[in-house]
Amino acid sequence: MKAIAYSEFGSADVLHLTDLPDPHIGSDAVVVKVVAAGVNPVDYKVREGHLAGLLDTVFPVVPGWDVAGTVVAVGLDTPELQVGDAVMAYARKDVVSGGTLAELVQVPVRTAARKPDALSFVEAAALPLAGLTALQSIRRAGVAAGQHVLVHGAAGGVGSLAVQLLVHKGAHVVGTASEGNHDYLRALGATPVAYGEGLADRALAVVPEGFDVVLDYVGGAAIDATPALLAEGGTVVSVADPRARTELGGHYVWVRPDAADLAELGALAADGVLRLEIAETFPLERAADAHRLVETGHVRGKVVVAV
Repeated sequence: MKAIAYSEFGSADVLHLTDLPDPHIGSDAVVVKVVAAGVNPVDYKVREGHLAGLLDTVFPVVPGWDVAGTVVAVGLDTPELQVGDAVMAYARKDVVSGGTLAELVQVPVRTAARKPDALSFVEAAALPLAGLTALQSIRRAGVAAGQHVLVHGAAGGVGSLAVQLLVHKGAHVVGTASEGNHDYLRALGATPVAYGEGLADRALAVVPEGFDVVLDYVGGAAIDATPALLAEGGTVVSVADPRARTELGGHYVWVRPDAADLAELGALAADGVLRLEIAETFPLERAADAHRLVETGHVRGKVVVAV
């Protein structure tokens, strides 16, 4: 099969199109013919070796965890899926090696859900990691209707989905973003504020009593500003900065594959509750350019590779 792979940690220049053996099926997995694969910030962080202390790596690595495609082979114990099913998955495994930027990928059934007919394969490939991150972080925070919630990085792939899930729950949402994305956030139902110096003052001008929940999808300076933004008894949840837990007494969320959660997200997207913003789609041979775009940190929505 054709695949994008790298044999050493490094910049996007280490990515190359190559031929690799077809994946094994596995007893509790299926093989999916890839139609589209999402690209996420974690993909370039893994590629650069920043997560080598957390995840075992077996070279050559095919990057990518998000996938949408069609089942072409099933394992011995996969009653959930059949050959021909259109699926989407956050296909993260215990070892970094056989990812989704390839013509074929092995997908554990615990990570996969059927793709709703109302979603294109490109839209479905954009949903898993970002959607699960948003859903699971909101759930960890215990957000309730009527609460004031601040979302750091609200126009990004995760943040924009979190805003929509929060609005659907009945929360009052304020989102940080560059001014060029403020109209976009208003269209999603959030009140935008510009990030950067003076962020706390701008956010508190909107909600003077402080926020019941701060959801951080950025880290760094966003966490630095958070203590001033929380109402008494407020909670912070971060997917980007462990200090939310270790210093601020909140939570750090490492997104988990979950077929039921993904099916829930797919239904919300199919019903129009979630709008999936696709920033750009690249062909497989230009996957390195897709990585470079995500690395800029200024992408509205999601970047997808079409295989």
